[in-house]
Amino acid sequence: MADFSHETAAGGRVAGVDEAGRGPLAGPVMAAAVVFPQGVPAPLAALLDDSKALSPRQREQAFAALVAARASGIAEYAVAAASAREIGRLNILGATHLAMRRAILRLPSPPDLALIDGNRPPAQAPCATACLEGGDGLSLSIAAASILAKVLRDRAMTRLDARWPGYGFARHMGYPTAAHRAALAQLGPSPHHRRGFAPVDAAWQALAGHAP
Repeated sequence: MADFSHETAAGGRVAGVDEAGRGPLAGPVMAAAVVFPQGVPAPLAALLDDSKALSPRQREQAFAALVAARASGIAEYAVAAASAREIGRLNILGATHLAMRRAILRLPSPPDLALIDGNRPPAQAPCATACLEGGDGLSLSIAAASILAKVLRDRAMTRLDARWPGYGFARHMGYPTAAHRAALAQLGPSPHHRRGFAPVDAAWQALAGHAP
């Protein structure tokens, strides 16, 4: 059960940082950074959990509550992305860390500490960092970041679906489902498919007749 104990123990301004979209074959990877300067009110805390544990409806409800919390000064947050092209250039871990650094830098005031979900902090982070494995289920700040990143990434993939029909982005959000793999083989890669992911590279090879 996520709570605020990790933030309280650290003291100062603590940002929870998480990402969404490391596993898909297409689209950006998204990261969010969230600060609750005075803690999390109980009604909001009750809505926050690891985004993967919430239904789409619950995520949207929590997202709307976070937007309202920012408007009322309860929360501060920023969201950033790394593109499919950046993922191909840096690899997915490097691009994820780039998105995290961007999100932290976009906060209205710099945090004293960034609590990072996972076991590897981004290099050259703009503040001190601490990793928390499974943090999206342990820290309310990280849980909030996971929800923001997931909802906004899903919305970005839905917009891509309208521009690149046929791949089914709005259904699978770029993840390697059987339907997505079949569309990739039939249509070839879009500009938003990620180089360095084996099914995408294989599709480019089949399209061009040689390795990319």
